[in-house]
Amino acid sequence: MTEQVNKADRVYALLEDMITFQELAPGEAVSESMLMARTGFGRTPVREALQRLARERMVEIHPHRGVFVAAVSVEAHFRLLELRRGLEEMAVRFATFRAKTAQKERMLALAAELDGFTGTDLRRFATLLKGSHSLIVAAAHNEYLELAMAPLQSLSRRFWFAHLPDVEQDLRTAADLHGELLRGIGHGDESAGVAATLRLNDYLTDLTYAALGSPGQRAR
Repeated sequence: MTEQVNKADRVYALLEDMITFQELAPGEAVSESMLMARTGFGRTPVREALQRLARERMVEIHPHRGVFVAAVSVEAHFRLLELRRGLEEMAVRFATFRAKTAQKERMLALAAELDGFTGTDLRRFATLLKGSHSLIVAAAHNEYLELAMAPLQSLSRRFWFAHLPDVEQDLRTAADLHGELLRGIGHGDESAGVAATLRLNDYLTDLTYAALGSPGQRAR
């Protein structure tokens, strides 16, 4: 049973990566057999991964029509950010006081790795970004918050990678913002951590306005 769960997790990670970087394009129809061939895994883990992706709004499953990669909507991302802003601030506050010593040490090490990031390797940066998100949520030690945050962060990552106006500059900006956030929590500084997560969400909001073709209009 554990082996099957691990396989489903691995298929999920592969498919999420394909969707995030548009190897599976928005609106594209996919089938279990096609994904089995693409991932090298069997029908059961592929099916379980698709069910999870559907719950997280990465794919849409339509009876009698099939499975489609969900579209990327600017308007939906605005609604997502409204929720992410409050939940992420909560996660940061919890993590600041609940994180174990080992978790804080990993945060500071990851912040240093982000400081040293250069170039335009999107997949390498995606690994750092996922690590940052999962580490903060895990350090909050609230499984319900973790369940709520995971799909918001996955969808937001997907939108962000699809709408980077200047890849090198935006990777550097995101690295700096996440580094500040991790250091705030890692040093037990709630105010610094909260300020960093709000700056991060402001940046994501401005990027979403830019994707809409409008200047930033968020409340300041």
